[in-house]
Amino acid sequence: MIKRITIILHFYSETLYFAIEALKLNKLRAFLSLIGITIGIFSIITVFSVLDSMEKAIRTSIESLGSNILYIQKWPWEFSNDYPWWKYLNRPVSKIKEANELSERLTLADVVCYTAKTMGSIEYNGKEISDIPLLFSSHDFDKVRNFEIEKGRYFSEYESKRGSKKVILGSVLSNLLFSGQNPIGKQVTINNIQYTVLGVFKKEGTGIFDQGMDNAVLIPVNSVMFYFDFDSDMMDPSIIVKAKPSVSLDDLTNEIRLIMRSIRRIRPSDEDNFAINKASVITQGFNELFGVIDIAGMIIGGFSILVGGFGIANIMFVSVKERTKLIGIQKAIGAKNQFILFQFLNEAVILSLIGGIFGLIFVWLAIFYSDKFVDMSITLSLSNIMAGILISVIIGIISGFAPAWAAAKLNPVEAINSNF
Repeated sequence: MIKRITIILHFYSETLYFAIEALKLNKLRAFLSLIGITIGIFSIITVFSVLDSMEKAIRTSIESLGSNILYIQKWPWEFSNDYPWWKYLNRPVSKIKEANELSERLTLADVVCYTAKTMGSIEYNGKEISDIPLLFSSHDFDKVRNFEIEKGRYFSEYESKRGSKKVILGSVLSNLLFSGQNPIGKQVTINNIQYTVLGVFKKEGTGIFDQGMDNAVLIPVNSVMFYFDFDSDMMDPSIIVKAKPSVSLDDLTNEIRLIMRSIRRIRPSDEDNFAINKASVITQGFNELFGVIDIAGMIIGGFSILVGGFGIANIMFVSVKERTKLIGIQKAIGAKNQFILFQFLNEAVILSLIGGIFGLIFVWLAIFYSDKFVDMSITLSLSNIMAGILISVIIGIISGFAPAWAAAKLNPVEAINSNF
């Protein structure tokens, strides 16, 4: 067993030696050949890394919508070609009184929350910031949206229901407005209405479908009922319903549909005039999209890899020709065809691996510096590193097989008498 391991190690060390010697003797040719593999691995792994990071960001954003949560809204997240657009337009928006009635009548729901949003301005001590998201909600918003309070606290049930003039600020907005000072208890003016700062959200960044709370202001909806038109489409009103543990969304959807039809007095023969949305609709759409993008990425990277493969094959054919006499001598002293085949095949794999490793290094450098220019976290995952190495090995085997086979089939007498 030890003898066999020693022979294998000797074989691979000899192969590595020949590969390094080939690089030393033909630096320019080897460099040009390896560039193809380097560019190919760089291209395909960069595409995979960007797509993986995008997919992760999108899935994280979708998860923030809640896997056990339904959204009752005017507009559906998935449009039907059989349903005229003007019928969507004529639908009424979700109302807070409907949310209250659903809260009383639903048996499968854990939480029912009403939300709406618009843009506004906030001012403190003469410093004003415009075009900030104003988010209005009923009390249970903290049960349907995951967030952390960094300073202060969330609204009490009494403050929410009474409509107290208190707000919670986003982390970035708080820093801009108060320049690092503690904002808790300070008076701010939002759209000419005075509020007291009750808390500050922990910084969380922005999502694809949820712009996050960093620049937003959360306000109890009952404190602004007479200042905003919540029957307007522009307010994007929604009723968010969270299912009880172990309750399926299909069962909850059916119960919501029955009660909403009852609330809106929709006749049995008439269609729904509301949409019940869930995150899985978006997930399915993006699964299909990323499937197509993955294939496109493979095709784009594949062309680069193909060019690199031809380069490896070329250098190996030249290497076989230059070492024809040496191959003849090896065969004359007992080297089998299998030994010659694997010797050149391993050399091709090592050359391809060197190019692949350089490609991965360039990918890492590109990702490292991309954080300064791109507002998205891109990572080089272990799976993509392994993919880059595996692709390099496969390309080395494919591109090196023909030259290695040609070397293994050489006649030892003719090879020794060769002029090369």
